[in-house]
Amino acid sequence: MLIAADKFKGSLTAVQVAERVTAGLRRVVPSLEVEALPVADGGDGTVAAAVAAGFERREVRVAGPLGQEVTAAFALRDGTAVVEMAEASGLQRLPAGVFAPLTASTYGSGELLRAALDAGARGIVFGVGGSATTDGGAGMLAALGARFLDEDGEPVPPGGGGLARVARADLSGLDPRLSAVDLVLASDVDNPLTGPKGAPAVYGPQKGASPDDVGTLDAALAHFAKVLEAEVGPRAAEYAVAPGAGAAGGIGYGALLLGARFRPGIEVMLDVLGFAPALERASLVVTGEGSLDEQTLHGKAPAGVAAAARAAGKPVVAVCGRLALSPGALGRAGIHKAYPLTEAEPDVATCIADAGPILERVAERIARDLLD
Repeated sequence: MLIAADKFKGSLTAVQVAERVTAGLRRVVPSLEVEALPVADGGDGTVAAAVAAGFERREVRVAGPLGQEVTAAFALRDGTAVVEMAEASGLQRLPAGVFAPLTASTYGSGELLRAALDAGARGIVFGVGGSATTDGGAGMLAALGARFLDEDGEPVPPGGGGLARVARADLSGLDPRLSAVDLVLASDVDNPLTGPKGAPAVYGPQKGASPDDVGTLDAALAHFAKVLEAEVGPRAAEYAVAPGAGAAGGIGYGALLLGARFRPGIEVMLDVLGFAPALERASLVVTGEGSLDEQTLHGKAPAGVAAAARAAGKPVVAVCGRLALSPGALGRAGIHKAYPLTEAEPDVATCIADAGPILERVAERIARDLLD
């Protein structure tokens, strides 16, 4: 039995999901062999999944999205680093109830990348998602040696709003080690930088952006890309419309400028975590996340796990807090059956507050259905 589930956001980490499912299964089948491989799709929880798979956790002090110093972590093993931008620049780094759509910066994410280089990383998986920022990666690039100057030759203020004032971009000071590292942009979204499907329009509101803010940020990012085109040539314009450019407030765009290769986050993480050999050893796979819904089908961890398992001929069931997919949609995704917490406990608030014990009960049911 292989448990390869993502977190239940706001309730359980991916590691805790695996622990609770294991406990429930073994309550019914005490001798059951269970292998846990917590997974993530590049967003928050990615470093934790890598550490659970045997990577070394490294901590460093970096700038948070508002400039305050925070302790952020990355993971390292055999020259490969897993860097999660949300560790430095994520929504969870903002004070409760505080949003800063125009001023939040990815500077700390650049510091995390630099720390990975300092640690000797030859390959970096850069997981992006859950960001508090919409600055096109400008802060990240600045931390790595780029300069973005206004008409007076002064650095523009941090955040996406300040990019409207960029008159000149100077990338000559970028850390030279970047040219020798294999940088992979791991994301579950393929949005362009700007426009109706761009970073400000699609993701700005969840970071506190008003309709006016969205317009301001979209114009500022378009201007930023235009200035960069003058600095680095046509590829700056090509990257702005490339899949993944709009990921995590446009930090994907900044990563592409650094030479990153874009890959779906769950595919990258399954490779990094050693999913293929674990899958080979398994007879049944349990995957899942907090909400199984339409978004799950578009690059989220359970869909990636199920696709890989189906290709290997291994059956898959899912656990979740909430189920919003039909049996037909689940089947097309390669999931035989889903077991939501709400079937064991109809009250959603209780499911969120007591997710662990309820998940154990759900796992008992899986064991009785499939293993007894």
